[in-house]
Amino acid sequence: MTLQQEIVGNAMQMAVVNLSPGQTVYCEAGKFLFKTANVTMETRLSGPSGGGGQQQGGSGGMGGLLRQAMGTAMQVGQRMLAGESLAFQYFTAQGGEGTVGFAGVLPGEMRALELDGTRAWFAEKDAFVAAESSVEFGIAFAGGRAGMSGGEGFILEKFTGHGTVIIAGAGNFIDLNPADFGGRIEVDTGCVVAFEEGIEYGVQRVGGLNRQGIMNAVFGGEGLSLATLEGNGRVILQSLTIEGLANALKKAQGGDKQGPTGGLFSTHAG
Repeated sequence: MTLQQEIVGNAMQMAVVNLSPGQTVYCEAGKFLFKTANVTMETRLSGPSGGGGQQQGGSGGMGGLLRQAMGTAMQVGQRMLAGESLAFQYFTAQGGEGTVGFAGVLPGEMRALELDGTRAWFAEKDAFVAAESSVEFGIAFAGGRAGMSGGEGFILEKFTGHGTVIIAGAGNFIDLNPADFGGRIEVDTGCVVAFEEGIEYGVQRVGGLNRQGIMNAVFGGEGLSLATLEGNGRVILQSLTIEGLANALKKAQGGDKQGPTGGLFSTHAG
């Protein structure tokens, strides 16, 4: 069943989802805005891949319950490692059609992605807003050793299955295909929002350990790493990074923490 949704607004968009009777949509805790009275809300630790989309009842006896509990614990552990919300909220329309509203946490755009079961989608941490219960949410690791130094891109959200998933980012979105640019693009690690399965994600250092490489890292504002995206498929980038927004807010408050040396020596005092 297709999720009927509309993304509204400009600088701070939100998604208004219309549910058919009995239809369920889930979101990350903290992304819910409003609902009609006939839509029930339930908070669970498990995601749809662990039976969170539908109640499984007592089938399988104690063994089934134990497997379900272990699966939930593994999901929660992965989300803790990724710094994600520990719980999901599920919304189901009862006795008729219902409406639910969701939003991201930063000023920016939202996008509805349609999964047909052939390709997964990967997204940056905190990009996930909501999805119908036929979409499975997971955690993926990308970039290898370089990914650890890349920061934002090492731990990714992964969406599989069939149906609609709604993501959000900061600033404005641009859709690109690396195949249109020689097969490879290099991006600020904080600008990657999402990309299709089949795109190879990596992290590389900015220049070598020479004079120009050091100048790029120290004064270029990008730090030591860039994200690389290779292959043929959709890539969504955002025009505003979380670090850029944080530095702009600090500067407006009279505390420019970035200073003349750009991103490498930026400080993040609380």
